[in-house]
Amino acid sequence: MNTNHIARIASLVGEPARAAMLLQLMDGRLLTATELARAGHVSPQTASRHLAQMVEAGLMGVEQRGRHRYHRLASAEVAKMLESMMQIAVESPVRRRVIVGPRDDTVRMARMCYDHVAGRLGLAMAESLLVERAIEFDGEGGQVTDRLGEVLQRWGLALDPAPPPARSARPYCRPCLDWSERKMHLAGRLGAMLCTHCLEKGWLTRAASSRALTISPEGAQVFRARLGLDAWRRVTDADARS
Repeated sequence: MNTNHIARIASLVGEPARAAMLLQLMDGRLLTATELARAGHVSPQTASRHLAQMVEAGLMGVEQRGRHRYHRLASAEVAKMLESMMQIAVESPVRRRVIVGPRDDTVRMARMCYDHVAGRLGLAMAESLLVERAIEFDGEGGQVTDRLGEVLQRWGLALDPAPPPARSARPYCRPCLDWSERKMHLAGRLGAMLCTHCLEKGWLTRAASSRALTISPEGAQVFRARLGLDAWRRVTDADARS
Protein backbone atom coordinates (compact mmCIF):
# COMPACT_ATOMS: atom_id res chain seq x y z
CA MET A 1 0.00 0.00 0.00
CA ASN A 2 1.38 3.40 -1.05
CA THR A 3 1.13 5.66 1.99
CA ASN A 4 1.89 8.71 -0.12
CA HIS A 5 -1.21 8.01 -2.20
CA ILE A 6 -3.31 7.63 0.95
CA ALA A 7 -2.05 10.98 2.19
CA ARG A 8 -2.81 12.59 -1.17
CA ILE A 9 -6.39 11.29 -1.19
CA ALA A 10 -6.87 12.55 2.36
CA SER A 11 -5.52 15.98 1.50
CA LEU A 12 -7.77 16.24 -1.55
CA VAL A 13 -10.91 15.33 0.36
CA GLY A 14 -9.83 17.45 3.34
CA GLU A 15 -9.96 20.76 1.45
CA PRO A 16 -13.41 22.36 2.11
CA ALA A 17 -14.19 23.36 -1.49
CA ARG A 18 -13.23 19.94 -2.85
CA ALA A 19 -15.18 18.19 -0.08
CA ALA A 20 -18.26 20.27 -0.95
CA MET A 21 -17.95 19.32 -4.62
CA LEU A 22 -17.62 15.63 -3.81
CA LEU A 23 -20.60 15.68 -1.47
CA GLN A 24 -22.69 17.41 -4.15
CA LEU A 25 -22.22 14.28 -6.28
CA MET A 26 -23.25 11.82 -3.55
CA ASP A 27 -26.72 11.41 -5.09
CA GLY A 28 -25.24 9.94 -8.25
CA ARG A 29 -25.84 12.99 -10.46
CA LEU A 30 -23.56 14.30 -13.20
CA LEU A 31 -22.75 18.00 -12.80
CA THR A 32 -20.81 20.54 -14.82
CA ALA A 33 -17.73 22.36 -13.57
CA THR A 34 -19.81 25.55 -13.24
CA GLU A 35 -22.36 23.81 -11.03
CA LEU A 36 -19.62 22.32 -8.88
CA ALA A 37 -17.90 25.70 -8.59
CA ARG A 38 -21.10 27.08 -7.06
CA ALA A 39 -21.27 24.13 -4.67
CA GLY A 40 -17.70 24.77 -3.55
CA HIS A 41 -18.13 28.57 -3.40
CA VAL A 42 -15.08 29.08 -5.59
CA SER A 43 -14.42 30.70 -8.96
CA PRO A 44 -14.68 28.59 -12.13
CA GLN A 45 -10.89 28.80 -12.57
CA THR A 46 -10.26 27.52 -9.04
CA ALA A 47 -12.89 24.82 -9.49
CA SER A 48 -11.18 23.62 -12.68
CA ARG A 49 -7.92 23.09 -10.81
CA HIS A 50 -9.67 21.24 -8.01
CA LEU A 51 -11.59 19.02 -10.44
CA ALA A 52 -8.50 18.16 -12.46
CA GLN A 53 -6.74 17.02 -9.27
CA MET A 54 -9.67 14.86 -8.19
CA VAL A 55 -10.02 13.27 -11.63
CA GLU A 56 -6.30 12.50 -11.67
CA ALA A 57 -6.52 10.93 -8.21
CA GLY A 58 -9.44 8.70 -9.20
CA LEU A 59 -12.04 10.40 -7.01
CA MET A 60 -14.08 11.75 -9.92
CA GLY A 61 -14.82 10.72 -13.46
CA VAL A 62 -15.67 12.89 -16.46
CA GLU A 63 -18.14 12.22 -19.27
CA GLN A 64 -18.37 14.19 -22.52
CA ARG A 65 -21.93 14.65 -23.71
CA GLY A 66 -22.21 16.86 -26.73
CA ARG A 67 -20.41 20.11 -26.05
CA HIS A 68 -20.53 19.69 -22.29
CA ARG A 69 -18.35 17.83 -19.82
CA TYR A 70 -19.99 16.33 -16.74
CA HIS A 71 -18.36 15.20 -13.53
CA ARG A 72 -19.43 12.29 -11.33
CA LEU A 73 -18.03 10.25 -8.48
CA ALA A 74 -15.59 7.74 -9.90
CA SER A 75 -17.12 4.71 -8.22
CA ALA A 76 -19.34 3.33 -5.48
CA GLU A 77 -16.18 2.82 -3.43
CA VAL A 78 -15.56 6.60 -3.42
CA ALA A 79 -19.15 7.16 -2.28
CA LYS A 80 -18.69 4.59 0.49
CA MET A 81 -15.50 6.36 1.64
CA LEU A 82 -17.29 9.73 1.77
CA GLU A 83 -20.25 8.24 3.65
CA SER A 84 -17.87 6.75 6.22
CA MET A 85 -16.10 10.08 6.64
CA MET A 86 -19.42 11.83 7.22
CA GLN A 87 -20.27 9.33 9.94
CA ILE A 88 -17.01 10.11 11.73
CA ALA A 89 -17.40 13.86 11.22
CA VAL A 90 -20.73 14.06 13.06
CA GLU A 91 -19.53 12.15 16.12
CA SER A 92 -19.20 14.38 19.17
CA PRO A 93 -16.36 13.88 21.66
CA VAL A 94 -18.56 15.44 24.35
CA ARG A 95 -20.79 13.10 26.31
CA ARG A 96 -24.20 14.54 25.44
CA ARG A 97 -27.16 13.47 23.37
CA VAL A 98 -26.74 14.63 19.80
CA ILE A 99 -28.63 14.27 16.56
CA VAL A 100 -26.37 12.41 14.17
CA GLY A 101 -26.41 12.87 10.45
CA PRO A 102 -28.54 15.42 8.56
CA ARG A 103 -30.94 17.57 10.59
CA ASP A 104 -33.44 17.95 7.73
CA ASP A 105 -36.05 15.25 8.34
CA THR A 106 -36.86 14.90 4.63
CA VAL A 107 -33.25 13.88 4.08
CA ARG A 108 -33.33 11.58 7.07
CA MET A 109 -36.52 9.90 5.82
CA ALA A 110 -35.36 9.07 2.28
CA ARG A 111 -32.33 10.15 0.25
CA MET A 112 -29.91 9.01 -2.40
CA CYS A 113 -26.68 7.40 -1.23
CA TYR A 114 -24.78 7.38 -4.53
CA ASP A 115 -27.20 5.12 -6.46
CA HIS A 116 -29.25 3.42 -3.75
CA VAL A 117 -31.87 4.44 -1.16
CA ALA A 118 -30.75 5.55 2.30
CA GLY A 119 -32.47 7.02 5.33
CA ARG A 120 -35.37 5.45 7.19
CA LEU A 121 -36.94 4.19 3.95
CA GLY A 122 -33.71 2.53 2.83
CA LEU A 123 -33.36 0.92 6.22
CA ALA A 124 -36.94 -0.40 6.12
CA MET A 125 -36.46 -1.84 2.63
CA ALA A 126 -33.32 -3.68 3.74
CA GLU A 127 -34.99 -4.97 6.90
CA SER A 128 -37.92 -6.27 4.83
CA LEU A 129 -35.60 -8.24 2.55
CA LEU A 130 -33.72 -9.59 5.58
CA VAL A 131 -36.91 -10.65 7.38
CA GLU A 132 -38.15 -12.41 4.25
CA ARG A 133 -34.74 -14.14 4.03
CA ALA A 134 -34.15 -12.83 0.50
CA ILE A 135 -30.76 -11.42 1.50
CA GLU A 136 -28.28 -11.95 4.33
CA PHE A 137 -25.75 -9.52 5.82
CA ASP A 138 -22.54 -10.79 7.36
CA GLY A 139 -20.37 -8.00 8.70
CA GLU A 140 -19.48 -5.82 5.70
CA GLY A 141 -20.53 -8.51 3.22
CA GLY A 142 -23.89 -9.58 1.88
CA GLN A 143 -25.39 -12.34 -0.21
CA VAL A 144 -28.71 -13.25 -1.76
CA THR A 145 -30.74 -16.42 -1.23
CA ASP A 146 -32.89 -18.48 -3.54
CA ARG A 147 -35.92 -16.57 -2.18
CA LEU A 148 -34.85 -13.27 -3.78
CA GLY A 149 -36.58 -13.79 -7.13
CA GLU A 150 -39.91 -14.62 -5.44
CA VAL A 151 -39.68 -11.64 -3.07
CA LEU A 152 -38.74 -9.16 -5.79
CA GLN A 153 -41.74 -10.23 -7.87
CA ARG A 154 -43.89 -8.57 -5.21
CA TRP A 155 -42.07 -5.33 -5.98
CA GLY A 156 -42.79 -5.82 -9.69
CA LEU A 157 -39.21 -6.78 -10.51
CA ALA A 158 -38.40 -9.83 -12.60
CA LEU A 159 -34.79 -10.17 -11.58
CA ASP A 160 -32.37 -13.04 -11.93
CA PRO A 161 -31.23 -13.64 -8.33
CA ALA A 162 -27.88 -15.04 -9.45
CA PRO A 163 -25.03 -12.61 -8.68
CA PRO A 164 -22.68 -11.46 -11.46
CA PRO A 165 -19.37 -13.28 -12.05
CA ALA A 166 -16.94 -13.27 -9.13
CA ARG A 167 -14.49 -11.12 -11.08
CA SER A 168 -17.02 -8.24 -11.17
CA ALA A 169 -15.57 -5.26 -9.34
CA ARG A 170 -18.81 -4.29 -7.63
CA PRO A 171 -20.57 -6.49 -5.04
CA TYR A 172 -24.04 -7.64 -5.99
CA CYS A 173 -25.40 -7.24 -2.47
CA ARG A 174 -23.70 -5.48 0.41
CA PRO A 175 -24.70 -3.60 3.57
CA CYS A 176 -23.96 0.12 3.81
CA LEU A 177 -23.90 1.83 7.21
CA ASP A 178 -26.52 4.56 7.13
CA TRP A 179 -25.13 7.96 8.09
CA SER A 180 -28.28 9.12 9.91
CA GLU A 181 -29.74 5.87 11.22
CA ARG A 182 -26.52 4.03 12.23
CA LYS A 183 -27.93 0.79 10.87
CA MET A 184 -27.42 -1.00 7.57
CA HIS A 185 -29.28 -0.26 4.38
CA LEU A 186 -28.84 -2.14 1.08
CA ALA A 187 -26.16 -1.12 -1.42
CA GLY A 188 -24.39 -2.86 -4.30
CA ARG A 189 -25.89 -3.71 -7.66
CA LEU A 190 -29.09 -4.99 -6.06
CA GLY A 191 -29.58 -1.79 -4.06
CA ALA A 192 -29.07 0.26 -7.23
CA MET A 193 -31.59 -1.85 -9.16
CA LEU A 194 -34.24 -1.41 -6.48
CA CYS A 195 -33.64 2.34 -6.35
CA THR A 196 -33.87 2.67 -10.14
CA HIS A 197 -37.09 0.64 -10.14
CA CYS A 198 -38.69 2.90 -7.51
CA LEU A 199 -37.70 6.02 -9.47
CA GLU A 200 -38.94 4.64 -12.79
CA LYS A 201 -42.27 3.66 -11.23
CA GLY A 202 -42.67 7.17 -9.82
CA TRP A 203 -42.80 5.92 -6.24
CA LEU A 204 -39.81 8.14 -5.49
CA THR A 205 -38.76 11.43 -7.10
CA ARG A 206 -35.45 13.21 -6.80
CA ALA A 207 -35.15 16.80 -5.60
CA ALA A 208 -33.37 19.17 -7.98
CA SER A 209 -30.61 20.30 -5.62
CA SER A 210 -30.69 17.86 -2.72
CA ARG A 211 -30.04 14.22 -1.94
CA ALA A 212 -33.58 14.02 -0.56
CA LEU A 213 -36.09 11.67 -2.19
CA THR A 214 -39.82 12.50 -2.15
CA ILE A 215 -42.28 9.65 -1.69
CA SER A 216 -45.26 10.03 -4.03
CA PRO A 217 -48.83 9.16 -2.93
CA GLU A 218 -48.68 5.99 -5.05
CA GLY A 219 -45.27 5.21 -3.57
CA ALA A 220 -46.65 5.61 -0.06
CA GLN A 221 -49.32 3.00 -0.81
CA VAL A 222 -46.79 0.60 -2.30
CA PHE A 223 -44.24 0.96 0.51
CA ARG A 224 -46.91 0.62 3.19
CA ALA A 225 -48.15 -2.59 1.57
CA ARG A 226 -44.67 -4.06 0.97
CA LEU A 227 -43.03 -3.06 4.24
CA GLY A 228 -45.94 -3.44 6.65
CA LEU A 229 -47.72 -0.83 8.75
CA ASP A 230 -45.27 -0.81 11.67
CA ALA A 231 -42.24 -0.36 9.43
CA TRP A 232 -44.03 2.33 7.41
CA ARG A 233 -44.77 4.27 10.60
CA ARG A 234 -41.09 4.21 11.47
CA VAL A 235 -40.30 5.59 8.03
CA THR A 236 -42.76 8.48 8.18
CA ASP A 237 -42.57 9.31 11.89
CA ALA A 238 -39.13 10.29 13.19
CA ASP A 239 -40.29 9.82 16.79
CA ALA A 240 -41.44 6.26 16.12
CA ARG A 241 -37.98 4.91 15.30
CA SER A 242 -36.85 1.98 17.43
